[in-house]
Amino acid sequence: MAKQQISLPAKLINGGIAGIVGVTCVFPIDLVKTRLQNQRQGQQIYRNMMDCLVKTVRSEGYFGMYRGAAVNLTLVTPEKAIKLAANDFFRQYLSKNEKGLTVFKEMLAGCGAGMCQVVITTPMEMLKIQLQDAGRLAAQQRNPASMSPTKLAATTRVLSRSYNAGPSAAASALSATQIARELLRTQGIKGLYKGLWATLMRDVPFSMVYFPLFAHLNRLGQPSRDESAPFYWAFFSGCLAGSTAAVAVNPCDVVKTRLQSLNKGACEESYNGVVDCVSKIMRKEGPSAFLKGAGCRALVIAPLFGIAQVMYFIGIGEFILDLSPFN
Repeated sequence: MAKQQISLPAKLINGGIAGIVGVTCVFPIDLVKTRLQNQRQGQQIYRNMMDCLVKTVRSEGYFGMYRGAAVNLTLVTPEKAIKLAANDFFRQYLSKNEKGLTVFKEMLAGCGAGMCQVVITTPMEMLKIQLQDAGRLAAQQRNPASMSPTKLAATTRVLSRSYNAGPSAAASALSATQIARELLRTQGIKGLYKGLWATLMRDVPFSMVYFPLFAHLNRLGQPSRDESAPFYWAFFSGCLAGSTAAVAVNPCDVVKTRLQSLNKGACEESYNGVVDCVSKIMRKEGPSAFLKGAGCRALVIAPLFGIAQVMYFIGIGEFILDLSPFN
Protein backbone atom coordinates (compact mmCIF):
# COMPACT_ATOMS: atom_id res chain seq x y z
CA MET A 1 0.00 0.00 0.00
CA ALA A 2 2.65 2.48 1.05
CA LYS A 3 4.87 1.39 -1.86
CA GLN A 4 3.84 1.38 -5.48
CA GLN A 5 5.14 -2.08 -6.40
CA ILE A 6 4.78 -4.85 -3.79
CA SER A 7 4.42 -8.49 -4.77
CA LEU A 8 1.22 -10.28 -3.75
CA PRO A 9 3.02 -12.82 -1.48
CA ALA A 10 4.73 -9.94 0.33
CA LYS A 11 1.38 -8.17 0.71
CA LEU A 12 -0.15 -11.31 2.22
CA ILE A 13 2.71 -11.66 4.71
CA ASN A 14 2.57 -7.97 5.63
CA GLY A 15 -1.21 -8.08 5.99
CA GLY A 16 -1.12 -11.23 8.13
CA ILE A 17 1.56 -9.90 10.47
CA ALA A 18 -0.19 -6.52 10.70
CA GLY A 19 -3.44 -8.29 11.57
CA ILE A 20 -1.87 -10.38 14.34
CA VAL A 21 0.04 -7.45 15.87
CA GLY A 22 -2.94 -5.11 15.52
CA VAL A 23 -5.45 -7.53 17.06
CA THR A 24 -3.14 -8.13 20.02
CA CYS A 25 -2.79 -4.39 20.63
CA VAL A 26 -6.41 -3.25 20.27
CA PHE A 27 -8.49 -6.32 21.16
CA PRO A 28 -9.56 -5.02 24.62
CA ILE A 29 -11.16 -1.99 22.93
CA ASP A 30 -12.90 -4.31 20.46
CA LEU A 31 -14.31 -6.28 23.40
CA VAL A 32 -15.63 -3.04 24.91
CA LYS A 33 -17.24 -2.14 21.58
CA THR A 34 -19.13 -5.44 21.47
CA ARG A 35 -20.41 -5.10 25.04
CA LEU A 36 -21.49 -1.48 24.60
CA GLN A 37 -23.31 -2.29 21.36
CA ASN A 38 -25.22 -5.13 23.02
CA GLN A 39 -26.46 -3.01 25.94
CA ARG A 40 -30.15 -2.08 25.95
CA GLN A 41 -31.83 0.91 27.53
CA GLY A 42 -32.52 0.39 31.23
CA GLN A 43 -30.00 -2.45 31.48
CA GLN A 44 -26.72 -0.55 31.22
CA ILE A 45 -23.91 -2.32 33.04
CA TYR A 46 -21.24 -0.04 31.60
CA ARG A 47 -21.42 3.76 31.36
CA ASN A 48 -18.65 4.23 28.79
CA MET A 49 -15.47 2.70 27.39
CA MET A 50 -13.27 3.29 30.45
CA ASP A 51 -15.97 2.07 32.84
CA CYS A 52 -16.29 -1.13 30.81
CA LEU A 53 -12.52 -1.72 30.79
CA VAL A 54 -12.23 -1.15 34.56
CA LYS A 55 -15.17 -3.41 35.39
CA THR A 56 -13.91 -6.12 33.03
CA VAL A 57 -10.47 -6.18 34.68
CA ARG A 58 -12.00 -6.18 38.18
CA SER A 59 -14.43 -9.02 37.51
CA GLU A 60 -12.58 -11.12 34.93
CA GLY A 61 -8.93 -10.23 35.38
CA TYR A 62 -6.49 -8.86 32.83
CA PHE A 63 -6.93 -11.78 30.45
CA GLY A 64 -10.69 -11.24 30.56
CA MET A 65 -10.07 -8.35 28.16
CA TYR A 66 -8.79 -10.89 25.62
CA ARG A 67 -11.82 -13.20 25.74
CA GLY A 68 -12.31 -14.38 22.15
CA ALA A 69 -8.93 -13.10 20.93
CA ALA A 70 -7.77 -16.59 19.92
CA VAL A 71 -10.46 -16.75 17.23
CA ASN A 72 -9.30 -13.48 15.69
CA LEU A 73 -5.61 -14.37 15.91
CA THR A 74 -6.29 -17.68 14.17
CA LEU A 75 -8.44 -16.34 11.35
CA VAL A 76 -7.12 -12.79 10.85
CA THR A 77 -4.31 -13.93 8.52
CA PRO A 78 -6.54 -15.76 6.00
CA GLU A 79 -9.04 -12.87 6.25
CA LYS A 80 -6.39 -10.29 5.37
CA ALA A 81 -4.98 -12.57 2.67
CA ILE A 82 -8.36 -12.88 0.96
CA LYS A 83 -9.10 -9.16 1.28
CA LEU A 84 -5.75 -8.00 -0.10
CA ALA A 85 -5.60 -10.62 -2.85
CA ALA A 86 -9.17 -9.86 -3.96
CA ASN A 87 -8.58 -6.10 -3.96
CA ASP A 88 -5.42 -6.56 -6.04
CA PHE A 89 -7.20 -8.86 -8.48
CA PHE A 90 -10.15 -6.52 -9.02
CA ARG A 91 -7.92 -3.45 -9.34
CA GLN A 92 -5.80 -5.16 -11.99
CA TYR A 93 -8.85 -6.43 -13.83
CA LEU A 94 -10.55 -3.02 -13.84
CA SER A 95 -7.39 -1.18 -14.92
CA LYS A 96 -6.77 -3.23 -18.06
CA ASN A 97 -5.83 -1.06 -21.03
CA GLU A 98 -5.94 2.05 -18.85
CA LYS A 99 -3.30 4.18 -17.19
CA GLY A 100 -5.12 4.40 -13.87
CA LEU A 101 -8.31 3.70 -11.96
CA THR A 102 -11.17 6.11 -11.55
CA VAL A 103 -12.63 6.59 -8.08
CA PHE A 104 -15.68 4.58 -9.13
CA LYS A 105 -13.55 1.63 -10.22
CA GLU A 106 -11.50 1.83 -7.02
CA MET A 107 -14.78 1.57 -5.10
CA LEU A 108 -15.83 -1.41 -7.23
CA ALA A 109 -12.54 -3.15 -6.44
CA GLY A 110 -13.06 -2.48 -2.72
CA CYS A 111 -16.63 -3.79 -3.02
CA GLY A 112 -15.35 -7.05 -4.52
CA ALA A 113 -12.72 -7.40 -1.78
CA GLY A 114 -15.33 -6.84 0.94
CA MET A 115 -17.64 -9.46 -0.57
CA CYS A 116 -14.85 -12.04 -0.71
CA GLN A 117 -13.58 -11.56 2.83
CA VAL A 118 -16.93 -12.38 4.50
CA VAL A 119 -16.19 -16.06 3.83
CA ILE A 120 -13.79 -15.83 6.80
CA THR A 121 -15.09 -12.72 8.57
CA THR A 122 -18.63 -13.96 9.33
CA PRO A 123 -17.74 -17.14 11.29
CA MET A 124 -14.82 -15.31 12.95
CA GLU A 125 -17.10 -12.51 14.17
CA MET A 126 -19.83 -14.99 15.11
CA LEU A 127 -17.58 -16.94 17.48
CA LYS A 128 -15.75 -13.88 18.80
CA ILE A 129 -18.96 -12.08 19.80
CA GLN A 130 -20.23 -15.05 21.85
CA LEU A 131 -17.04 -15.05 23.90
CA GLN A 132 -16.75 -11.28 24.20
CA ASP A 133 -20.33 -10.80 25.40
CA ALA A 134 -20.22 -13.56 28.04
CA GLY A 135 -18.87 -11.17 30.69
CA ARG A 136 -21.68 -8.67 30.09
CA LEU A 137 -24.33 -11.35 30.67
CA ALA A 138 -22.56 -12.49 33.81
CA ALA A 139 -22.31 -8.88 35.02
CA GLN A 140 -26.08 -8.48 34.61
CA GLN A 141 -26.61 -11.32 37.04
CA ARG A 142 -24.06 -9.97 39.51
CA ASN A 143 -25.82 -6.59 39.55
CA PRO A 144 -29.38 -7.40 40.69
CA ALA A 145 -29.99 -3.84 41.87
CA SER A 146 -30.33 -2.68 38.26
CA MET A 147 -32.96 -5.32 37.39
CA SER A 148 -36.30 -6.47 38.67
CA PRO A 149 -36.57 -10.02 40.13
CA THR A 150 -38.32 -11.15 36.93
CA LYS A 151 -35.48 -9.87 34.75
CA LEU A 152 -32.88 -11.36 37.07
CA ALA A 153 -34.52 -14.77 36.90
CA ALA A 154 -34.60 -14.56 33.13
CA THR A 155 -30.89 -13.73 33.00
CA THR A 156 -30.07 -16.67 35.29
CA ARG A 157 -31.91 -19.04 32.96
CA VAL A 158 -30.06 -17.63 29.94
CA LEU A 159 -26.66 -18.02 31.56
CA SER A 160 -27.36 -21.52 32.79
CA ARG A 161 -28.59 -22.57 29.37
CA SER A 162 -25.70 -20.89 27.55
CA TYR A 163 -22.85 -22.42 29.49
CA ASN A 164 -24.37 -25.67 30.76
CA ALA A 165 -23.52 -24.63 34.28
CA GLY A 166 -24.98 -22.92 37.32
CA PRO A 167 -25.08 -19.15 37.58
CA SER A 168 -21.87 -19.07 39.57
CA ALA A 169 -20.01 -20.57 36.61
CA ALA A 170 -21.54 -18.27 34.05
CA ALA A 171 -18.40 -16.23 33.48
CA SER A 172 -16.56 -19.36 32.34
CA ALA A 173 -17.64 -19.31 28.73
CA LEU A 174 -17.30 -22.20 26.35
CA SER A 175 -14.34 -22.20 24.00
CA ALA A 176 -14.71 -21.12 20.40
CA THR A 177 -14.18 -24.71 19.27
CA GLN A 178 -17.02 -25.97 21.47
CA ILE A 179 -19.35 -23.22 20.25
CA ALA A 180 -18.47 -23.98 16.62
CA ARG A 181 -19.07 -27.71 17.08
CA GLU A 182 -22.43 -27.09 18.75
CA LEU A 183 -23.54 -24.73 15.98
CA LEU A 184 -22.48 -27.21 13.29
CA ARG A 185 -24.26 -30.03 15.10
CA THR A 186 -27.53 -28.19 15.63
CA GLN A 187 -27.73 -25.80 12.65
CA GLY A 188 -25.16 -26.98 10.16
CA ILE A 189 -22.81 -24.63 8.31
CA LYS A 190 -25.47 -21.89 8.21
CA GLY A 191 -25.16 -21.61 12.01
CA LEU A 192 -21.65 -20.19 11.59
CA TYR A 193 -22.90 -17.77 8.95
CA LYS A 194 -25.69 -16.18 10.97
CA GLY A 195 -25.58 -12.44 10.31
CA LEU A 196 -24.01 -12.91 6.86
CA TRP A 197 -26.08 -10.17 5.24
CA ALA A 198 -25.33 -7.74 8.05
CA THR A 199 -21.62 -8.56 7.74
CA LEU A 200 -21.82 -7.87 4.00
CA MET A 201 -23.61 -4.59 4.74
CA ARG A 202 -20.70 -3.60 6.98
CA ASP A 203 -17.64 -4.92 5.14
CA VAL A 204 -18.57 -4.03 1.56
CA PRO A 205 -19.16 -0.29 2.25
CA PHE A 206 -16.11 -0.26 4.55
CA SER A 207 -13.82 -1.51 1.76
CA MET A 208 -15.49 0.82 -0.75
CA VAL A 209 -14.67 3.78 1.50
CA TYR A 210 -11.29 2.68 2.88
CA PHE A 211 -9.31 1.61 -0.20
CA PRO A 212 -10.04 4.66 -2.41
CA LEU A 213 -9.75 7.08 0.52
CA PHE A 214 -6.40 5.68 1.61
CA ALA A 215 -5.06 5.68 -1.96
CA HIS A 216 -5.94 9.36 -2.45
CA LEU A 217 -4.76 10.50 0.99
CA ASN A 218 -1.47 8.64 0.55
CA ARG A 219 -1.01 10.11 -2.92
CA LEU A 220 -1.16 13.61 -1.42
CA GLY A 221 2.00 12.86 0.57
CA GLN A 222 4.07 11.56 -2.35
CA PRO A 223 6.91 13.93 -3.31
CA SER A 224 6.54 12.75 -6.91
CA ARG A 225 4.69 10.05 -8.87
CA ASP A 226 7.69 7.71 -8.68
CA GLU A 227 8.37 8.16 -4.95
CA SER A 228 6.57 6.64 -1.99
CA ALA A 229 4.94 8.78 0.66
CA PRO A 230 6.97 9.23 3.87
CA PHE A 231 6.41 6.73 6.67
CA TYR A 232 4.51 9.16 8.90
CA TRP A 233 2.20 10.19 6.04
CA ALA A 234 1.35 6.59 5.12
CA PHE A 235 0.67 5.86 8.81
CA PHE A 236 -1.57 8.92 9.12
CA SER A 237 -3.41 8.06 5.90
CA GLY A 238 -4.08 4.51 7.06
CA CYS A 239 -5.37 5.67 10.44
CA LEU A 240 -7.59 8.42 9.00
CA ALA A 241 -9.04 6.29 6.20
CA GLY A 242 -9.63 3.35 8.55
CA SER A 243 -11.31 5.37 11.30
CA THR A 244 -13.47 7.29 8.78
CA ALA A 245 -14.69 4.08 7.15
CA ALA A 246 -15.26 2.46 10.56
CA VAL A 247 -17.49 5.27 11.84
CA ALA A 248 -19.37 5.45 8.53
CA VAL A 249 -20.44 1.79 8.74
CA ASN A 250 -20.94 1.64 12.53
CA PRO A 251 -24.77 1.34 12.26
CA CYS A 252 -24.27 -1.83 10.22
CA ASP A 253 -21.80 -3.09 12.81
CA VAL A 254 -24.38 -2.60 15.59
CA VAL A 255 -26.95 -4.60 13.61
CA LYS A 256 -24.41 -7.34 12.89
CA THR A 257 -23.41 -7.59 16.56
CA ARG A 258 -27.04 -7.85 17.71
CA LEU A 259 -27.90 -10.50 15.11
CA GLN A 260 -24.84 -12.62 15.90
CA SER A 261 -25.34 -12.59 19.69
CA LEU A 262 -26.89 -15.99 20.38
CA ASN A 263 -27.18 -15.52 24.15
CA LYS A 264 -29.54 -12.77 25.28
CA GLY A 265 -29.76 -11.10 28.66
CA ALA A 266 -32.91 -10.36 30.63
CA CYS A 267 -35.79 -9.25 28.40
CA GLU A 268 -33.46 -8.54 25.49
CA GLU A 269 -34.96 -8.61 22.01
CA SER A 270 -34.49 -11.38 19.49
CA TYR A 271 -34.39 -10.37 15.84
CA ASN A 272 -35.64 -12.04 12.66
CA GLY A 273 -33.18 -10.61 10.19
CA VAL A 274 -31.67 -7.25 9.30
CA VAL A 275 -34.92 -5.33 8.65
CA ASP A 276 -36.53 -6.55 11.88
CA CYS A 277 -33.39 -5.67 13.85
CA VAL A 278 -33.18 -2.14 12.40
CA SER A 279 -36.88 -1.42 13.01
CA LYS A 280 -36.81 -2.68 16.63
CA ILE A 281 -33.66 -0.74 17.50
CA MET A 282 -35.09 2.43 15.94
CA ARG A 283 -38.43 2.04 17.69
CA LYS A 284 -37.19 1.08 21.17
CA GLU A 285 -33.79 2.76 21.45
CA GLY A 286 -33.82 5.56 18.91
CA PRO A 287 -31.33 6.54 16.17
CA SER A 288 -28.50 7.13 18.67
CA ALA A 289 -28.35 3.38 19.34
CA PHE A 290 -26.78 2.90 15.91
CA LEU A 291 -23.77 4.93 17.05
CA LYS A 292 -23.05 2.75 20.08
CA GLY A 293 -19.40 1.78 20.18
CA ALA A 294 -18.51 4.10 17.27
CA GLY A 295 -15.64 5.70 19.20
CA CYS A 296 -14.32 2.30 20.25
CA ARG A 297 -14.55 1.01 16.69
CA ALA A 298 -12.60 3.99 15.37
CA LEU A 299 -9.96 3.41 18.06
CA VAL A 300 -9.74 -0.25 17.01
CA ILE A 301 -9.60 0.23 13.25
CA ALA A 302 -7.25 3.23 13.08
CA PRO A 303 -4.26 1.50 14.77
CA LEU A 304 -4.93 -1.71 12.79
CA PHE A 305 -4.44 0.06 9.48
CA GLY A 306 -1.71 2.30 10.85
CA ILE A 307 0.20 -0.81 11.93
CA ALA A 308 -0.39 -2.28 8.47
CA GLN A 309 1.38 0.73 6.98
CA VAL A 310 4.32 0.15 9.33
CA MET A 311 4.61 -3.41 8.01
CA TYR A 312 4.59 -2.20 4.41
CA PHE A 313 7.05 0.63 5.06
CA ILE A 314 9.54 -1.62 6.84
CA GLY A 315 9.09 -4.33 4.21
CA ILE A 316 8.83 -7.32 6.53
CA GLY A 317 7.13 -9.42 3.86
CA GLU A 318 9.88 -8.71 1.33
CA PHE A 319 12.57 -9.45 3.95
CA ILE A 320 11.01 -12.84 4.78
CA LEU A 321 10.68 -13.73 1.10
CA ASP A 322 14.32 -12.79 0.47
CA LEU A 323 15.39 -15.23 3.20
CA SER A 324 13.15 -18.00 1.86
CA PRO A 325 14.97 -20.77 -0.05
CA PHE A 326 11.93 -20.97 -2.36
CA ASN A 327 12.26 -17.37 -3.47
